[in-house]
Amino acid sequence: MKNQIEYKVWAKYALFSDPIMRVGGEKYSYQIPTYEALKGITESIYWKPSIIWYIDRVRIVNKIESQSVGIKTLKYNERNKEKKSDLSMYSYLRDVEYHVVAHFEFNENRPDLKKDWNVNKHSAIAKRSLNSGGRRDIFLGTRECQGYVAPFSFNEGKSYYENIEEMYFGTMVHGVDYPDESKDGNFNIRFCRPIMKNGIIEFERPEDIEIVRLLRKYDKKEFNKNNFKNVEATYDEIFGGE
Repeated sequence: MKNQIEYKVWAKYALFSDPIMRVGGEKYSYQIPTYEALKGITESIYWKPSIIWYIDRVRIVNKIESQSVGIKTLKYNERNKEKKSDLSMYSYLRDVEYHVVAHFEFNENRPDLKKDWNVNKHSAIAKRSLNSGGRRDIFLGTRECQGYVAPFSFNEGKSYYENIEEMYFGTMVHGVDYPDESKDGNFNIRFCRPIMKNGIIEFERPEDIEIVRLLRKYDKKEFNKNNFKNVEATYDEIFGGE
């Protein structure tokens, strides 16, 4: 497929934070990356507003291991005014590697960018960006978990769990629907129940997810000549045309 890329991503640490555990100021990682986290990594490789990346499948290569670290954070409450910081426990995944298959489709919510709907163009740029390690910094879940990407054939990979027929992970966050990508134009959050089979997780498409919760209603922003300025106009505004 011209609109598809395959790559591996690896890092010393990863933190795909479970939102339930963050209520008390601590972070605990899911055992596997979320769909949205992998989508964010793919968008860091290459992204344009005229396309949407879809994650097809991921292979969990290494054994799932965690490591807890004590982190000093800003004071969470006002009970002790002399105390300037709190000690929180962050649970990271360590020594992670994932093999990913992703493809892009054109964003039909942005008909104003229809002139940019060129499969050959975006495919070529995405593969060049992947070969160079991505256009932006790669991180796995949180900013402190720096990662790296490289092209990799998905069919060549092996998993620590390749001999385990099925492994369940319960209900977890699938991803977020942003107004410019969702069908209803709202800001939604999706939940799924992923199943790993022989080390591979096949993700459902966002529109096929049944458990969806509305976070907030938004109006999609339209980009046209009347609501943005070019670089020269902005420069003249700031520096007075000098």
